[in-house]
Amino acid sequence: MTRQVTARIAGAFEHPQRKIPGKTVPQVLAEVAYGALADAGLSLSDVDGFFCSEVPGLGSIAMADYLGLTDLSYVDVTEGGGASYVMHAGHAVAAVAAGKCRVALLAMAGLPLSGARSGGGERGPDHPYESAYGVTVPAGYALAAQRHMHEFGTTSEQLAEVKVAAAHHAQYNPNAVLRKPVTIADVVESPLISDPLHRLDCCITSDGGAALVIVAEDVARALPGRTVKILGHGEAVKHSAAGGIDLTYTGAALSGPRAFAEAGLTPRDVDYVSIYDSFTITVLMSLEDLGFCEKGKGGAFVTDGTLQGPDGRLPFNTDGGGLCNNHPDFRGGMVRTVEAVRQLRGEATPEVQVPGARIGLVQAHGGSLGFRTAAATLLLGTEDA
Repeated sequence: MTRQVTARIAGAFEHPQRKIPGKTVPQVLAEVAYGALADAGLSLSDVDGFFCSEVPGLGSIAMADYLGLTDLSYVDVTEGGGASYVMHAGHAVAAVAAGKCRVALLAMAGLPLSGARSGGGERGPDHPYESAYGVTVPAGYALAAQRHMHEFGTTSEQLAEVKVAAAHHAQYNPNAVLRKPVTIADVVESPLISDPLHRLDCCITSDGGAALVIVAEDVARALPGRTVKILGHGEAVKHSAAGGIDLTYTGAALSGPRAFAEAGLTPRDVDYVSIYDSFTITVLMSLEDLGFCEKGKGGAFVTDGTLQGPDGRLPFNTDGGGLCNNHPDFRGGMVRTVEAVRQLRGEATPEVQVPGARIGLVQAHGGSLGFRTAAATLLLGTEDA
């Protein structure tokens, strides 16, 4: 099948450090921007589109000045929490297709482990009505997990399979925060954070950042490195519906079909998935909503090594993901995209490189999984996909 591809990922870079004391967020953002441009074989002077969110000062204006981006014709500061940068990728494709820019730089950084947030943090209109009753981030995800268990019989042991797979991958990543393999028993016996989620069901916090360079087709043809096709993109907002909340599905149920339709693909075509694993329940519900298994069957689907690379039925997050590797600024969509690019280039860690990976999917969520969330899905492909 011949697909119309208007843009490609030409450069991808992830900061190698997980704790970065003594540097500012703009410094780290600059480092990953330089890294992605070098990976693409381009320079700052080539960039005419800039995409970022939750950065200090006047956002994109301040960072464009800091980076010396003097010839910008397109800027995007879309805020979607953990989904922001997968949303940005789709917006960059649209901007390239419309002729608004030809070389788009997407860059993010955060230093929450060192005590420096990148910006934002303003409380929303929901805050006074929910915070008093303990609706923290873990509690919101725990509500979704509890409902899934009630409706479908999902167990803590099944959720633990997600962490076991992530830890299996992280042992091969020298930069990962948590490199020790774990068992199902390790997960379910770890302390409860918000019932039914245990400590090992929860993502880590780290400093860091990452960047992507998305270019027009004619630019890609002139570059020396391997590029990755952007085949499809979808995004959505699922909210509380004025109280009519259904905790059994995520925004991926909306963004996923849109991405698959645009790419002309189905879940059966996908060789590898990168899913923002803020919690183990996030991955399990995303797999259902994306169509990899029936609703309510996610617990059974992830058992027996399904998610473990390189040879599982559907390897996921082969860098260790947010559960074990890194989670800069609580925005996992960007770093998950970088690992998907590595897989499709054949540049993942050898022990977890998926043989013949041609189609990769990235799924990101921002907000609280079951009732107030942004979702974005990206489908990527190799040259022969």
